[in-house]
Amino acid sequence: MMTRMGPVLVASEDIQAKVRELGELITEDYRGEKVLLVGILRGAVVFLSDLMRHLELPCEIDFMEVSSYGTGTQSSGVVRILKDLQEDITGRHVLIVEDIIDTGLTLSYLRRTLLQRKPATLEICALLSKPSRRRVELEVKYLGFEVPDEFVIGYGIDYAGAYRNLPDIRALRSEDAHA
Repeated sequence: MMTRMGPVLVASEDIQAKVRELGELITEDYRGEKVLLVGILRGAVVFLSDLMRHLELPCEIDFMEVSSYGTGTQSSGVVRILKDLQEDITGRHVLIVEDIIDTGLTLSYLRRTLLQRKPATLEICALLSKPSRRRVELEVKYLGFEVPDEFVIGYGIDYAGAYRNLPDIRALRSEDAHA
């Protein structure tokens, strides 16, 4: 099966404006506090990097790697923690930074896991959301964009390791999907 880039769903300029806006909101909400940003590898790295440059407050970063996709385009529904946090989050203000929320199962699992570690606060910041795919209710305090039920690539989000370097968010198309 051949794949190709589909249309731009969110342009680079719109992404940068939204990241700046999210940074301002987070700065206001956490003024006077130190925040631990927990980036979810690997897709959120670009978003996290840009977001933290717009935060006007002390922050630290740590990373987790979780998997529910493997190399396919459909979530397997089985969540595995491949890399855990190095930082102790007890009593800390923690902000999970995620690239995209699809079914919500992975992030819901991750949220429950981190809440057991007794942070002072735990919130979610996601660049993209696919509400049509949601299978669990999930409160997302900071959200960039809603996108249609398509596999998306770009701005850190990949398909089988490729396309992370695209500046825009695009749909991924299958060449033989129309055959």
